Order: sequence, then structure tokens, then C-alpha cells
Amino acid sequence: MAVRAAPTDPLAPDAEQLLAAMDSSRERTLALVAPLSDEQLERVHSPIMSPLVWDLAHIAAYEDLWIGHRLGGLRLMRPELAALYDAFETPRAVRGDLELLDAPAARAYLVEVRAQAFEVIARTGIGDGLIAEMVLRHELQHTETMRQTMAIGGLLAAGDRPAALPGSSGWLAVPAGRVQIGAPDEGFAYDNERPRHEVELGAFVIARLPVSNASWMHFSEGGGYERREWWSAEGWAWKEEYDISHHPAVATGDPEAPVCHVSWFEADAFARAHDARLPTEQEWERAATSEQPAQQLLGVGSVWEWTSSHFLPYPGFRAHPYKEYSEVFFGEGYRVLRGGSWATHERVATPSFRNWDLPERRQIFAGVRLARREQA
Repeated sequence: MAVRAAPTDPLAPDAEQLLAAMDSSRERTLALVAPLSDEQLERVHSPIMSPLVWDLAHIAAYEDLWIGHRLGGLRLMRPELAALYDAFETPRAVRGDLELLDAPAARAYLVEVRAQAFEVIARTGIGDGLIAEMVLRHELQHTETMRQTMAIGGLLAAGDRPAALPGSSGWLAVPAGRVQIGAPDEGFAYDNERPRHEVELGAFVIARLPVSNASWMHFSEGGGYERREWWSAEGWAWKEEYDISHHPAVATGDPEAPVCHVSWFEADAFARAHDARLPTEQEWERAATSEQPAQQLLGVGSVWEWTSSHFLPYPGFRAHPYKEYSEVFFGEGYRVLRGGSWATHERVATPSFRNWDLPERRQIFAGVRLARREQA
């Protein structure tokens, strides 16, 4: 259980709600790792992922920096750990080679920082709520990252995967027009979701459901990983170098569940093989926010969905509250994913939320939804 600070002066309702949400998030984090041994937490399961124990201590260090130090004006509790648990100072590739806190010490660090964070909030309140909400969502996002590591290590429970989706397949027709894209001014949003702006979109159709495991296996068994004409030059080179075929989870998953652990390169090839394409992120957001039931997408939130869009700033972008969250990733190296997965907390998976990753990555819980310019 998360440790609560000793009662102090009564808190405003919004601060009380935030504290309750932080409690819930911490219980979720600890429940996730409770079945794991210390050795499993400290092991390097993949060179592209952190040891799970690093994530635990990183959650604590981030909370100490932003709530204890930035919001509360206190000195860092463990300044000697700041660089070690800074995601940019210590990239994933080297984390397994460093002398990290062991599992008991990481858990103790979480408790120590959380007690101080609650004392700060009880004393100062949450101000405009930005920092406290960011810290809360940061932990929620890391529990999904930890599940990705656990999936690689074979540590997830059998039921932790996308489920079969009800509903009919087919296509939704979306008319051309000018639409508002991005998060509104009010409420919490990450800097890359703003400013909200208007774009002109042409007419398109988009699949009601994401691609299923059964459809992906049909693609794979029908030469999907052998037909050069379906692959981009970069995607084909990657596939050939690493001898890529369908992810093992595709064959073992429910045939009617959304395909998962698909890279952007594979998603792009699948779309080409079906005379389709990936939607742009603006098209995806336009379709996902339709208020007409007949025009709503199905299966959103089962798997992240790759888009054709590069991760770029919106016009008028302003880094806030720190440039390392988004700005350092902008460019043509990363592709945008939308929607959220079965492992994404609903507080994070808003219609305007922009996830991103390298096109070769398959550790994320990502799948595919097809689009076309013309009526299918």
C-alpha cells in the first residue's frame, strides 16, 4: 500500500482528488511487480528496455524532482541519484550496466518520496495542477512501459493481451472539411498536443476495426514477409537484416483480437498489400472524435494504432514545462501512434494524446487500422 502523509490542514477538493488518484496509481504500480522476484526486477530482459527496478526508482526520482523540488521548493532527497535515474542522462542501452538501486532499495525510495510529496501537497496545494497531474500520468505511463518489458521477459499473466472485439468490420466514410486538431486550452495536456489548430482534410474512409490476428496470419502465410513490392526500402532492409516474420504473439493470440506487437514497417507493408494505407494522425483524431454513433471507430484502446505521420510539432508549439518531453524527438525519425492499448490507463489515453516510437519497434502494444482516400 502507498504511504500517506500524516493529516495536516484540510485540503481543497481538487488536491484531495489528486491525492486519491496518486494513491490508486501507486497501488497499481506495486501490484504489477508484486508477483515478481527481486532477480526478475533487476534482470535486463532486453537491450532496448530498462531493468524493471530502474523504472521503479525513476518514478520516485521524477516525483522528487517535480513535486518535492519544483513544486515544494525542497532540495532533492537523493541528489546523487538524479543523473542515474534521468532518462536522458542515462539511456536505456546502458542502464543494465550501471550500479542501480536493488529492488528493496527502489521500493524504499518510492515510499520515502511519496511521503514527502503528500506533505508538500498538503502544505502548498497543487497550484494550477499541471505538475501534479504530469507526475501522476508519468507513473501511469511507466506501468505500461514496464508491461512491455514484462512481455519480453515472459512475465505477464496469460490474460494480459488484447481481447476479441465485438462489432462488424467494414469502413467508415469521413467527408472532407476543416477540423480542429489538438487539445483544447482548458485542462491538462502535454505540450505536443497544443496548440489546438484547424486543418483541411480530404474525404477518406477508415476501417471500423483494427486488423485482427487472423488477418495478419493470412498476410504472413500468404507471403507478406517475402513480397518485396509491399515494403518500403528501409522496411525491407530492416526485415532482411533481422530476419523478421510475424511476432509470436500473433499466432498464439485470439484470432479475432487486434494484432499486437507490430512495427510501423510491418504496418505499412500490410496496408500496401491491401491496397490501403495508414491514416494520418489528423485523420485518426477526426474519426475518433466523431459524435455520430454511426461514424465512431470500434476497438479504440485495445492496441496503439500506427499512423503515417512523423512526430512533428504543431504550428505555434511551445515546450512546457520542459523541452525534453517532446521537442528532442521531433523530426522524421519517429512515427506517431494514437488511441492507447489494453495496458494504457484511461487517464492517459485521451483522443488528442500523441504517442511516438521508432518505426522498427515491436515491443509496444501496437497494431494497425487501415485507411483509404476513396470509398471502399
